Amino acid sequence: MKIVFATGNPHKLEEVNFIAKDSDIEFILPAVGFNPIEDGSTFEENSLKKAQEAYRVSGMMSLADDSGLCIEALNGAPGLYSARYAGSQAEKIERILRELDGIENRKAKFVCCMTLLDNNGKMIYQTTGECHGSIIKEAKGINGFGYDPVFMPEGYNITIAEMSEDKKNQISHRANALHDVINYLESL
Repeated sequence: MKIVFATGNPHKLEEVNFIAKDSDIEFILPAVGFNPIEDGSTFEENSLKKAQEAYRVSGMMSLADDSGLCIEALNGAPGLYSARYAGSQAEKIERILRELDGIENRKAKFVCCMTLLDNNGKMIYQTTGECHGSIIKEAKGINGFGYDPVFMPEGYNITIAEMSEDKKNQISHRANALHDVINYLESL
């Protein structure tokens, strides 16, 4: 089964296909013209908007995610603005480390909401996956992307960026949400 995955990021597409490798689902990029406007006030709203845009350009079953890092001591920031919290990825990490300087509570979670639309563009499933952990004081590791070098998942003494791709894809927020979607599709 082919499902359009609402992203322009080939790395994210590769990641979801890796997570789904044991299913009969192949995720593909949306057609040319995919340009979602992420102006929702929740991960759920943005995920739905992206799925609707992917369906609009492809006319196929579409899955979208909206995700971000939510830091307890920063009232959930960067949250919805994780991708736009600063210029480069290094600047985003520098900003959160600066904002957490001197703060003991470093609890954080990655959140990923996924929305699935059927072949008629109707929402048939929505789920949220989370990965809980904390923000360490300096970046470590070279794998992954985004905030992975400063996020240490609960129960581990390494960052996500220090994990193998296989290990990350067993515990990540995106993997948790995608496994829910795959289970839903396999139950149909």
